[in-house]
Amino acid sequence: MFAEYEKSRSAPDKKAIVEERCAALIVHAQIEEEIFYPAVKAAPKDKLLVPEATVEHATVKDLIAQIEGVEPDSELYDAKVKVLSEYVKHHVKEEQSEMFPKAKGSSLDMKELGARMAARKEELMAQTA
Repeated sequence: MFAEYEKSRSAPDKKAIVEERCAALIVHAQIEEEIFYPAVKAAPKDKLLVPEATVEHATVKDLIAQIEGVEPDSELYDAKVKVLSEYVKHHVKEEQSEMFPKAKGSSLDMKELGARMAARKEELMAQTA
């Protein structure tokens, strides 16, 4: 998701890439928090997965807010984007290796859940356009 940013050299390009990625991350987090996490929390017997993921989302949102307040040519911009990238990769890895397998192994209707999430994504993306 951030590979294009790492190749970019111009401040305007960096800013556009980061704005696009951050908007997508905010929408993604909102969908998970509204639909996916409540369903997962009700299904598996793991008491830490959803709270940990929620804390990770809060950290991602905080980093995004910090990035939004900084210009791309400032000293900390690249560092903040790098940390955001690493944090997102960590979060994705945990979801793929822990949360998704538990959700798939539960009684959740993953197709229905996916359809609800996709519909909500369309709504949120239309609002940001």
